[in-house]
Amino acid sequence: MEKLHYTVRIEAPAHTVWTTMLDDDTYQEWASAFNEGSHYEGSWDLGSEIRFLGPDEDGAIGGMIGTVIENRPDELVTVEYFGDIMKGVERTGDEALFSGALESYSFSESDGVTTVEVAVDTEEEYVSMFDELWPVALATLKDLAEAR
Repeated sequence: MEKLHYTVRIEAPAHTVWTTMLDDDTYQEWASAFNEGSHYEGSWDLGSEIRFLGPDEDGAIGGMIGTVIENRPDELVTVEYFGDIMKGVERTGDEALFSGALESYSFSESDGVTTVEVAVDTEEEYVSMFDELWPVALATLKDLAEAR
């Protein structure tokens, strides 16, 4: 797996950016860059299961299943993936795409400007997709947070 990194500077306090990124309603807005209809089920609380879901090209639900392994409010959240859902079928362990992969969002504030750093583990075949879509998602996050 490769680890990819993406960064955006947002003119808003870290707490505002944190809530904009993780609250369900605004999450759906910025995450739509990856898949229209993207949403999550579960909680960002430490130790909680969280599912990132959306319709696939056939309208079936697909997505990733993970556990929140780090949560320091307004600073860092990390999810470790252990499963996926393909065509509505849940797979875990070795069968699952990205099993063991990490995705983290870190937030650092200086003089009212928050830098968000995203680190994502992925397979080589998804690098170009993430390189195209993460900047779009982060630009939307920036617009949403700066408008609050």
